[in-house]
Amino acid sequence: MTCGPDETPLPVRVARPSLFLDRLPPPAQPLPRWRVDLAPPDITPWRAGNCGIPGVMHYEGRRPGPHIVCVSLIHGNEFSGAIVLDRLLRMRIRPRSGRLSFIFANPEAMDLFDPRDPVRARCVEEDMNRVWSPATLAGSRSAHEIDRARMLLPVILTADRLLDLHSMLWPGDPLILSGLSAPGRQMARHVSGVETAVADQGHRSGCRLIDHPRFSDDGPAAACLLEAGQHWHDSTVARAMQAVLSLIGPCCGVPVPDAPTARRTMVVTNVVTARTGAFRFVAPFHGGQVLPARGTLVAHDGRDEIRTPYDRCMLVMPNLRPARGHTAVRFAHAARSPE
Repeated sequence: MTCGPDETPLPVRVARPSLFLDRLPPPAQPLPRWRVDLAPPDITPWRAGNCGIPGVMHYEGRRPGPHIVCVSLIHGNEFSGAIVLDRLLRMRIRPRSGRLSFIFANPEAMDLFDPRDPVRARCVEEDMNRVWSPATLAGSRSAHEIDRARMLLPVILTADRLLDLHSMLWPGDPLILSGLSAPGRQMARHVSGVETAVADQGHRSGCRLIDHPRFSDDGPAAACLLEAGQHWHDSTVARAMQAVLSLIGPCCGVPVPDAPTARRTMVVTNVVTARTGAFRFVAPFHGGQVLPARGTLVAHDGRDEIRTPYDRCMLVMPNLRPARGHTAVRFAHAARSPE
């Protein structure tokens, strides 16, 4: 781990004595009113799919090559990726080599979208980006998102490069998450449209798609998750389009846009999970913000203080209203060079 010039990391979570309980932060305020500039796309032509799996459009090139998979709608209210895939399908983009699959993962969740309450359409029953562990997929528990993941699994298990398209609720710098595998980290540095790549270990609450063993074991397959910007903004769609074209352009004969790739590579060292329903940040931090000094107070979680463990600590996607048991923020430092 790279820390400050002359110190070891401080503990992230520090328990406060009970005599300070009268200084707990005030209750959370209601969620803000979100700006919604986009409407969900009409994906009616693609819902049935063309390969026997609903919501999966699959095409084969004439020459051998990798299987590239682009996934949208893991979360139903994050439909910028679905807008991109819908546009490319209507343009009749096809691979000249290899295989290409476009996935609309959870259109039933998108069907629930209401711009008056846009957060509620994230899922039908549970977070689809926490169900991808082999134990969960092979188990007997049934829920809409688990059943849908099982349906999509044959495509996932043959993917050589997979890009999972997301957006962010809270303000933050766009970024690409790679997991910790070497192929994923290498892929992240070559996807266009974002300047920050983050290697991380996922969430305690469940396995993400990019952390499935297909991509996290020692094999050559790679997967990344793009956080293209804030939900429901046109700029987020444009950034997602840049990323997708940079991935599929070579196999489809499509010009790759001249857009920035990752210039800053970070590694997550700590995942802070809210232990109480009283988790409160001390300021409205934004994702990508770098706090210069170790020990900086970031949040309160009940009696606990959450502090930065080292100098130049980057905050990765702080969730300003985390529920108990959910990830509140991740701390990251610059990766050693070369990786």
